[in-house]
Amino acid sequence: MKTLGHLLGSPWRRPVVAAAAGALPVLAFPAPSLWWFAPVALVPWIALARTAPTGRRAAADGWWGGFGFMLAMHHWLLPNLHVFTFVLAALLGALWAPWGWLVRRLLGGAPSRGRAAAALVVLPSAWLAAELVRSWEALGGPWGVLGASQWQVTPALRLASVGGVWLISFLLVLLNVAVALLFTVRRARVPGVAGLVAAGVVTSVVWVGAPAAQADGRTRIAVVQPGVVSGPDSADRRFGLEERLTRRLAGQGADLVVWGESSVGFDLGARPDLARRLAALSRATGAAVLVNVDARRSDRPGIHKSSVLVGPDGPTGERYDKMRLVPFGEYVPARSLLGWATSVGEAAGEDRRRGTEQVVMDAGGGLRIGPMVCFESAFPDMSRNLAGKGADVLLAQSSTSTFQQSWAPGQHASLAALRAAETGRPVVHATLTGVSAVHGPDGGRIGPWLGTDASTARVYDVPLAHGTTPYVRFGDWPLHAALLVLAAWGAAEAVRAVRLRRRTAPGSHGPRARTAHGSPARPGH
Repeated sequence: MKTLGHLLGSPWRRPVVAAAAGALPVLAFPAPSLWWFAPVALVPWIALARTAPTGRRAAADGWWGGFGFMLAMHHWLLPNLHVFTFVLAALLGALWAPWGWLVRRLLGGAPSRGRAAAALVVLPSAWLAAELVRSWEALGGPWGVLGASQWQVTPALRLASVGGVWLISFLLVLLNVAVALLFTVRRARVPGVAGLVAAGVVTSVVWVGAPAAQADGRTRIAVVQPGVVSGPDSADRRFGLEERLTRRLAGQGADLVVWGESSVGFDLGARPDLARRLAALSRATGAAVLVNVDARRSDRPGIHKSSVLVGPDGPTGERYDKMRLVPFGEYVPARSLLGWATSVGEAAGEDRRRGTEQVVMDAGGGLRIGPMVCFESAFPDMSRNLAGKGADVLLAQSSTSTFQQSWAPGQHASLAALRAAETGRPVVHATLTGVSAVHGPDGGRIGPWLGTDASTARVYDVPLAHGTTPYVRFGDWPLHAALLVLAAWGAAEAVRAVRLRRRTAPGSHGPRARTAHGSPARPGH
């Protein structure tokens, strides 16, 4: 009978097992939302990499596991990007190759307690380094950061207020390493237990010491979600439907009405008739209307996605142009080199133009709002910056209609909870076709989510808070700490290697040679 080691040694079976192990953490995210699985989801991947016969093989396990993770997290892109989805998953998966190598380096064979203890800090730090690199906009942004799987866990949201989603990721990887030590390395059970205790202590200290968001006011914000509108003249028909839904809000006391991303398909400067209809809606509801224009602008070249505030007298002049664009969806990176992607998938035929700065708008009545567009809500620094600029409410205008029947709408909506907890500001996630969601300043859900089958307008009573969270004050300190840990570990390894080389160099006074039986060699033997 073939042994498990023999099976894993097969040229193709081990990569398949690694990819499957890497895909497991995705089950903690929407739609499955098995959030409780995240603290152990990495254990099979760790167990595999630590048994790799060589460092190169462990790095390959890390790469294949990263490929499985990225492909599973973004599988809903397959109908649109086709084979390019695999290319992107392979590119991003390479970021976990160093992590796999480190797993074997620290936990391979029979590691000492010192190495096992170091793994509790170094491996989470290496994971954060991979998440940091892939968070670059051109690589797809921080979609699927491990800590985001805990969006509905109250203690995790409190952690986010101190160290952002990065602190949650760090502790989740630490828990996985601790569990792996307990079950796969007998002599490292003490460090394993210490890791579990450390994670519990950190969470408890944050729970007791971190200031909870305290509501000091309220506002009423309406979300208009028209649902799927397709076919000829869809832009005109969608506008008409949004107009009818918005009129139903008259008399409901809304302070602001929010439409989703690409809710207006025409530049308002070129279509004054639409601007007048929006102004009439503002007068009817007694609230400003925040729309999102996806069109070629009449006052400057190119297509922009812009959040535009309209009051009772028309556009107020408050405008935000989307800054961070979706790779391939809204622009093609290095189009001269990768333009072929438009022929194999639904990549952007023309690049959208970028905005230059974030904007906080005055929506009237003293309400200051910070708009973001689409996957900009995945970037913690953008919501943090808006909170620092004085926004009372963060608004994410989105549209995931292309991926309507996938896990994408739920994954996107869940990010509102993290951004709210990080900043201590409520977040309104308004979409064209669902899922729309509102979360309070502590990250807790406000009212029901509007699913992908809903075509409606709903008013939410939103609590306001104006304190400053530690994350807003100190920023991405877990990332900086992780990089320092890796630098310190690398320096220590370099010093250790130099000392070992000196001891074993010819003519050195290192350890005396031994005979085959282990006894010290003596002259004449």
